[in-house]
Amino acid sequence: MTDKITALYCRLSQYDMLDGESNSITNQKLMLKKYADDNGFRNTIFYVDDGVSGTTWERDGFKSMLADIESGKVATVITKQKNRINVLCITSELVF
Repeated sequence: MTDKITALYCRLSQYDMLDGESNSITNQKLMLKKYADDNGFRNTIFYVDDGVSGTTWERDGFKSMLADIESGKVATVITKQKNRINVLCITSELVF
């Protein structure tokens, strides 16, 4: 059994807020946690950027997740949609 993190990344831009409740951070967290639990991903940690555009890399939650990836703490990143992260090249397993 590994103690590596399963990173659950949530992001909601101000533009996304116009789409309504289905894209809320709360709903993203529920969806990602359920997916992780249903598929055997353990040791989950949420990394969240609320109200921040995906066109910038200056996102606190993203930067924290990236630091954990680079230090070898993260085995898997799970996000609701690829555009939550944007363009990202990492060696960890990505699940979309």
